[in-house]
Amino acid sequence: SPASSLVTDIKGVSQTHYHKKLAELYYGREGTGHMELDGQRIAIKPGTAIQIRPGCRHRAVGRLKVLIVALPVFAQADEWVD
Repeated sequence: SPASSLVTDIKGVSQTHYHKKLAELYYGREGTGHMELDGQRIAIKPGTAIQIRPGCRHRAVGRLKVLIVALPVFAQADEWVD
C-alpha cells in the first residue's frame, strides 16, 4: 500500500498525539532525544528506528532530526490529541 515520508526537526517537546488508522516509523537521523509511546520512554539517536502503531499516544522530545514514514499515506484528519 502507498506510504508517505517527511523529515522533521524536533526542537524541544512535540505535542502528544495519536492516529486512529495510521502507523508510523520514526528513524533518527541527527541529534538525540527520546520518544514517549503511551508513557514509555525510548531513547532515539541516529540509526534508531521506532515503530508506532495506530492508537499509540506518542511524542518526540529533544533536539533531533527524524525521518517519519507513514502507512498509509499521512492524512492530517487522522491526527488526534486528547
